[in-house]
Amino acid sequence: MLVSLTDVADKTFDYVVVGGGTAGLTVATRLSEDPKVSVLVLEAGGAHINDPAILRPASFGSHFKQPEYDWDYHTVPQKWCDGRSAVIASGKGLGGSSAINFLVWTRPSASEIDDIERLGNPGWNWSEYLKYSKKLEKFIAPPPEVAKEHELRAKGISESGNVVAAFPRTLLSEAEIPLQKALINMGFEHAKDPLGGDPEGVAFHPQTVDPRTCTRSYSTTAYYLPAQDRKNLSVLVNAPVHRLLTEKNKDGDVVAKAVQFEYGGKTQVVNVGKEAVLSAGTFKSPVILELSGIGLKKVLEPLGIPVHVELPVGENVQDHLYMTVAFELRDDIDVPTLDLLQDPEQVKKQLELLSKGEGVFATGMTSFSFGPLQSYSDRADEIQRAAKEKILREADTYPPGLLEQYKIQIERWERRAAGVEIVVFNGFLAFPNPPTPGKRYLSPLTAMNHNLSRGTVHIRSADPAVPPEVDPHWFEQEADLQSLVEGAKHLRRLGKTSPFKEIIVKETNPGPEIQTDEQLAAWAKKYTSSVHHTASSCSMMPRDKGGVVDPQLKVYGTANIRVVDLSIVPLLFGSHPQASTYAIAERAADIIKGKI
Repeated sequence: MLVSLTDVADKTFDYVVVGGGTAGLTVATRLSEDPKVSVLVLEAGGAHINDPAILRPASFGSHFKQPEYDWDYHTVPQKWCDGRSAVIASGKGLGGSSAINFLVWTRPSASEIDDIERLGNPGWNWSEYLKYSKKLEKFIAPPPEVAKEHELRAKGISESGNVVAAFPRTLLSEAEIPLQKALINMGFEHAKDPLGGDPEGVAFHPQTVDPRTCTRSYSTTAYYLPAQDRKNLSVLVNAPVHRLLTEKNKDGDVVAKAVQFEYGGKTQVVNVGKEAVLSAGTFKSPVILELSGIGLKKVLEPLGIPVHVELPVGENVQDHLYMTVAFELRDDIDVPTLDLLQDPEQVKKQLELLSKGEGVFATGMTSFSFGPLQSYSDRADEIQRAAKEKILREADTYPPGLLEQYKIQIERWERRAAGVEIVVFNGFLAFPNPPTPGKRYLSPLTAMNHNLSRGTVHIRSADPAVPPEVDPHWFEQEADLQSLVEGAKHLRRLGKTSPFKEIIVKETNPGPEIQTDEQLAAWAKKYTSSVHHTASSCSMMPRDKGGVVDPQLKVYGTANIRVVDLSIVPLLFGSHPQASTYAIAERAADIIKGKI
């Protein structure tokens, strides 16, 4: 239940979960299944329960830069992007990023989840992943005639879990099927088992929208609301956490005794009975650890923070990057794209249509293809060979654990892992040329999901109110840039391939003035964006290999501090991470309960 400050301040709870987002609400709800334990969730943002801005599907990006929904992180100027500072969104408020994301429901390849186990994490493998994935999802299948008409294929999906996944009520088949058929004409095949560990190929994927109500399914609706009446589950919103208050036990391990947080402009404390669980996300979990004296000496000592445990907190940061090529559709291709929402009258009309399960707000991002770089470019072998040579040449310069990651990434190349993605955005999403008013667009994105560059997230002040320094090091590794350029070139060829070419008028971006690889690289440096899948800042690896948490998700050198969110993934996989974040939290709950 939602509680007040008087219910929390100076009280003791068995489990204090920091962050009520995708992972936080999941693990808190599972822990509270035991009526003998007390669970508190501290969430920095608001409750946003029954908020139409969150529940309404296909509101892509509308929450970004709004402080009540988005932390809106700004990177430091990126050296390898001509000094440009980028913006990365991260959800704020109950539900976290599951409340503001683009509702995509995909799973990684089985081998890439097994790679997590190979990096020193027993039990973190595909078999376990799939078990928890099926536990948490509730797939609602479309009527058979709709599935046949729109070529929708789905198998191996559970129908009894918490998070609803389904195909949109309104499908853009008149535009997206020609695009997918063009990809097949370019050499792709239909994905054999896109949600069963083999995503390579072309497929329509579900989204996290309940088709019965046409509303978003996210951690608040899927986990918290069904459990909100439990007397042992308390949630305090608008309570940003500052730090953990710790002491050392007789074994020398750090013990979290209390959690310090802010409420109404004043500093408050809640006591920890059993464990503190950090589920504040890739950006906030490392910040809280560092402010608590857990991190690198070179970061903490200049800020006057005593070092209780030295760990590479905030290192090894990874992300997916994308570029978009926009195509103007022919006027007679009558599909409801998001471009309609540029007209205020259309917004009113489309909101009315949503109540019937129709119109642009009932659409979704469902058209995908995954494949190795070789499926997109004849330069793939050349790019990867040069990157491999550079990795091996510089092996002695890497921090602990990075070479092991790179060796697995080289193996991914050699086994032709599906590290490149195309996803179709149903509207205009590209730069620098603006859209023509009244026209409709499709904007296929190419995303590079196996990037080599590694970044950092660190505090820059002992003041919790100061945002962290985010430095993702985009394109530090030349192969990342070259791969993205090749992906963009593939999208341009897509616009010249039947039957997609017959439904478009022209390419709007990057535009005819950009032709050479050098021009495309300059364009990429200026307009590349994060897919907002930032991960790995509290990596789960052996301590001597750069790990922050062990396979039980416990922070090294501590007795009762765990991290449960996307920050623990040591090597980012080629998939949208929403489903995986839920699976991590589900498994974490069983670990904490002692079931594993």
